[in-house]
Amino acid sequence: MLKILVAEDDNAMNALVCAYLRDSGYEVTSCRDGEEALAALAEGAFSMIITDVMMPKKDGFALAEEIRLTDKQTPIIFMTARDDKPSKMLGYKLGIDDYVTKPFDMDVLMLKVAALFRRVKIATDKQLTVGNLTMNAEEHTAYLNGEELSLTVREFDLLFKLLSYPKKTFTRSALMEEFWDYDSSATSRTVDVYMAKLREKTEECDGFSIVTVHGLGYKAVLK
Repeated sequence: MLKILVAEDDNAMNALVCAYLRDSGYEVTSCRDGEEALAALAEGAFSMIITDVMMPKKDGFALAEEIRLTDKQTPIIFMTARDDKPSKMLGYKLGIDDYVTKPFDMDVLMLKVAALFRRVKIATDKQLTVGNLTMNAEEHTAYLNGEELSLTVREFDLLFKLLSYPKKTFTRSALMEEFWDYDSSATSRTVDVYMAKLREKTEECDGFSIVTVHGLGYKAVLK
């Protein structure tokens, strides 16, 4: 059974989220603040973390930052009343995977949880299919309508990342940090050039579009 850790200091909201998750078949551990969440994480592994941002002792930003120091993979969802752009950018920069703004529909949260687990499966299987495009990360191959699509290693990695997290916006700085590492010659313009090349090479793909999110970066939107 998939295990989810919920960190939320509002007792009513905590109980509601946990109840919906349990009804959906997940095993749930409830925490009231970031310190309690870290203690629970020290006791065992979880498949996902859902956390409020504004909490006593250790807030969601600090919790996500500390988790990502040692764990780059476990999905993290923020649930918060803070809907401002700087808060969202900070959350994604720290490595969270998704964001729900209070008040939210619980069914929407359940859909986001299920979608994130599908992405984890893609990462594990190392293969995904979107429309008429199939990508295999282990072989580093992509096929469009059954014909091999010519992509450089970096183009492949960028596209696989975007398609593994449809609708998630990746900032230019986050993409540079992950895919260009310490290449001092890379700039935000470098990311734009690669995205332009990917759009050109995937223009016949019928399952998605690469969308520019002005002021932030890029995301893949499924059709």
